[in-house]
Amino acid sequence: MDFLTSSVLFLLFTSFLFQALNSFRNGRKSSESKLPPGPRRLPILGNLLDLGDKPHRSLAKLSRVHGPVLSLQLGSLYTVVVSSEAMAKEVLQNQDLVFCNRTVVDAARACQFSEFGLVFIPVSPLWRTLRKVCAIHLFSTQKLDANQNLRREKIHELIGKVRKSSLEGEVIDVGQAAFEATLNLLSNTILSMDLVDPNSSLAQEFRTTVSHISHEIGTPNLADYFPLLRKFDPQGIRRRMTVHLEMLLTLFGNMFDERSESRKSKNSTASNDVLDTLIDIIEGGIEELDKTQITYLLLVLFAAGTDTTSNTIEWAMAELLRNPQVLHKAKKEMEQAVGKGKPIEESDINRLPYLQAVIKETFRMHPTAPLLVPRRASSDADLCGFKVPEGSQVLVNVWAIGRDPSKWENPDSFTPERFLGSNIDVKGTDFGLIPFGAGRRICPGLPLANQMLHLILGSLIKCFDWKLEDEISPDEIDMEENFGITVKKTKTLRAIPIVV
Repeated sequence: MDFLTSSVLFLLFTSFLFQALNSFRNGRKSSESKLPPGPRRLPILGNLLDLGDKPHRSLAKLSRVHGPVLSLQLGSLYTVVVSSEAMAKEVLQNQDLVFCNRTVVDAARACQFSEFGLVFIPVSPLWRTLRKVCAIHLFSTQKLDANQNLRREKIHELIGKVRKSSLEGEVIDVGQAAFEATLNLLSNTILSMDLVDPNSSLAQEFRTTVSHISHEIGTPNLADYFPLLRKFDPQGIRRRMTVHLEMLLTLFGNMFDERSESRKSKNSTASNDVLDTLIDIIEGGIEELDKTQITYLLLVLFAAGTDTTSNTIEWAMAELLRNPQVLHKAKKEMEQAVGKGKPIEESDINRLPYLQAVIKETFRMHPTAPLLVPRRASSDADLCGFKVPEGSQVLVNVWAIGRDPSKWENPDSFTPERFLGSNIDVKGTDFGLIPFGAGRRICPGLPLANQMLHLILGSLIKCFDWKLEDEISPDEIDMEENFGITVKKTKTLRAIPIVV
């Protein structure tokens, strides 16, 4: 950027900031007492510096000082953060109609993602149609039951690959192995094919692209806090997002075209998979959808469904290896309920309460999205006696709720036993544990994700013992986080499997 451009940008930036600051001071004085409390705001920047590099943790600390409903001024963006079970229920259920739409971050404007991506589009006829397609044609009980053999086959492939590494004494990247299994399960369900060969570099490239998308969407962006800067994209986030999204959109668009062409051949055989169903919907006029909308739906399903599942499995395995007594207890339960030498089946999951508790405890301590995708208040609202002005951004800090000492005993301790004998689940009705969200915006892929998590994690535990790379001790496992819309381990978990 040359000196003249930089100077003009600085002047515009400064002018806008002072205008925003004056507007904020003058426009809110009369109602300041009704607004939620919050930390002191700096001139111009407001509370931007309070976010830090791990906003979910920074906001949790602020909530302990200012309460479960607090307000921040992030540049010109007024933000309300809720950090308790009761307030989450208020936002996601009791006042879901007011808070059901999402804040559109600037990164999501790349490739018109905010206009077609199910994650960001507002509640509308298109949104309802896409949700209906997911509920009926992708994640219904009937569809999931019909694909049990497919999931079994992919789990066997995963175990076979890990067993081969075990016999050769190779180290396993746990997150990558889980990602490949999840990716090819989804691609076989939707496309009747392995999207990537687990032995090729494409699997790693695909995961890297998905991780970049997650990171860019979750990165604090000046263009979101100062809208005048959007056209300049000062951090280059939208430019990078465009590259990542175009890669996936091209991939899925080509697959759509190839399937459409192959269906015209007299010798073609119907796949009867999700893509065939989606094309039937378009050609039959059953729903008002087109190729563009279907392509974006495929992108969302793969990007959201693979990274979140593999991250959760990696966090769970890390916690199990840090807590050998928990790992031993989970393995013993499976040997007693399933039997030695037998693979875990989906029908076994209901007979494995301790494995279920391990998954729930992982969700509590390492939620899939620590800050749910930001909501936007469509009108003035009241939360716990505080005013939430129309247009405010609303963040639900799921990470803070999962670490709330008034809700959980010893919240920083990995203790699956806390869920034994408990009816708490992750389906959006228990607001102390909402890794998939709740209300009308709850993750549509929850049923499949829940099955896969138990199958993959249970199989890795049951079929193998594990030894950490370089003989490090359990308490030396690096648990640092890399923040994005999803949070993953900064340092990948690498361990050596040992055949039982």
